[in-house]
Amino acid sequence: MALLAQIVVNGVLLGGLYGLMGLGMGLVWGVLNIVNLAHGALIMLGGYAVYYLYTGAGVDPFAALPLAMLAMFALGYALQRWLLGLVIRSAQLNTLLVTFGLDVLLSYLAQLAFSADLRTINPPYAGSNFALGPVTVPLAPLAAFGVALLLAAGLQAFLVRSRTGRAIRATAQNLTAARLHGVNPKRVYALTFGLGAALAGAAGGLYGVVSQLTPYVGVTLTARSFVVAILGGLDNPLGVIAGGVVLGVAEAATALYLDPTYVNVISFGMLVVVLVLRPSRIFERA
Repeated sequence: MALLAQIVVNGVLLGGLYGLMGLGMGLVWGVLNIVNLAHGALIMLGGYAVYYLYTGAGVDPFAALPLAMLAMFALGYALQRWLLGLVIRSAQLNTLLVTFGLDVLLSYLAQLAFSADLRTINPPYAGSNFALGPVTVPLAPLAAFGVALLLAAGLQAFLVRSRTGRAIRATAQNLTAARLHGVNPKRVYALTFGLGAALAGAAGGLYGVVSQLTPYVGVTLTARSFVVAILGGLDNPLGVIAGGVVLGVAEAATALYLDPTYVNVISFGMLVVVLVLRPSRIFERA
């Protein structure tokens, strides 16, 4: 029983990070109707931003997250405004090709800039933990899970309560009606992609604390983000976190009871099951 509890705790904490990764992809997908294949590369760049803020400027990784998010927001805004905006209304294959090319380009440039060495963000508390009954709770993943929940709740509140958030939701639901009410789609799309990139940057910084960064880690992270976005739904940030938790627990149980090499099989098997059963999402919007 203690072992099962430990698996659940580890899976939930890992799933919170997965959920944060899926937030940005789900937001962009739901509003712009773009499956952003460069999402993992944006996560990777956010991780490197936090890494160099910590190692070069001595900024605590969690304190560096807002700075990384601002930088990634600016990058995402520029990419949408002056690159993706050119093909957003063309065939979806074109957006897939453009984002795939962007992923390759960003990964290659990251290798040139940072080398292919494995990097880990190691603050003094990285290996700290505490006991909760028979369960050991690692401090850094717990903090990452808390940040993921805060960002998901903040995004939910922003989309529901702010004027800009309502414009984003209106654009996603009915572009023509949003235009008639004075919404500027180009601005909304750029803001949305910028927000998605900012969330990716936060996820990358937290990922660097609990795992290792390389310029080519983005491919795997894009795949995870895609699965979580499908599981949680594209219009419910807290549902995306829940979808990440489901995936995290499933992976943790698979790694222990079967073999770590089966983790990817379970992850994408879940995606196939969801798509075959054809619900629009597992966690409906509240």
